[in-house]
Amino acid sequence: MTIELEHIYPSDKLKKNEPLKRHTYTKMGGNADILVIPNHYQQVADTVKYANQNNIPYMILGNGSNLIIKDGGIEGIVILLTELSEISCEQNWIKAQSGARIIDVSREALNQSLTGLEFACGIPGTVGGAVYMNAGAYGGEMKDVLESIIAVDKQGELLQIKAEDLGLSYRTSNVPDNGYIVLEATFKLTKGDPVKIKEIMDDLTFKRESKQPLEYPSCGSVFKRPPGYFAGKLIQDSKLQGVSIGDAEVSTKHAGFIVNKGNATAKDYISLIEHVQKTVKENFGVELEREVRIIGRDKKGQA
Repeated sequence: MTIELEHIYPSDKLKKNEPLKRHTYTKMGGNADILVIPNHYQQVADTVKYANQNNIPYMILGNGSNLIIKDGGIEGIVILLTELSEISCEQNWIKAQSGARIIDVSREALNQSLTGLEFACGIPGTVGGAVYMNAGAYGGEMKDVLESIIAVDKQGELLQIKAEDLGLSYRTSNVPDNGYIVLEATFKLTKGDPVKIKEIMDDLTFKRESKQPLEYPSCGSVFKRPPGYFAGKLIQDSKLQGVSIGDAEVSTKHAGFIVNKGNATAKDYISLIEHVQKTVKENFGVELEREVRIIGRDKKGQA
């Protein structure tokens, strides 16, 4: 049976040539050939089957917080999961759909007097993105509390997968290698003192707001922590803070961030990332590995 996108989505949830800068933290990126916005799991599964039947590439987008989309945009179909955002709690378990912000999941844990997700109170991404990269902060990470996920595989089939089968390690998982689309995550937490939980979250929120350049669009922390070093310290000691290419600038507030001071392009961002990597390698012999994902196609005419 042939599937058609127009039969899967109402017209207001299927957009052509949609500017992706509307959907990313960096406020940049070219257009999606087609953008679809599902509000239930079967739509995602059917979209994958449609793409497979028609040999059309597809990719997943949450809130675009750890992502650089190139200036030529995305070929094929972009599946935007932000409307899959429900969060529910039963005893010590929290279930959250992939488009829910992980910050909001941590707040729900506080509301239910559950401890274990305090570290996530400052992570700007969605649940799906957090699982995809095993996001973490302040000594905690997703694998500490993740129980299982519901995902769609490359064939468009719905699966339930245990956390131990996701290959979760520092800022990585086997989700991309297996082509899984994370639709829902279940977190196993423990009962705690809500006063203490709030104190920890308030402290971590203060640290984030005082140290990170939240006043500008950015893609978050650009580089993984190299063994034995801190990326931000290496960048700072290389005297790269304030260095800019176009409107992309190494933050003067936190050297591990690159901010958009106005109208930065993805090419500006990528060129600055490469400059930082080259300079740190020359100065300290350390290879900085990107934490941020770079996807999409170059704009026509860009070198």
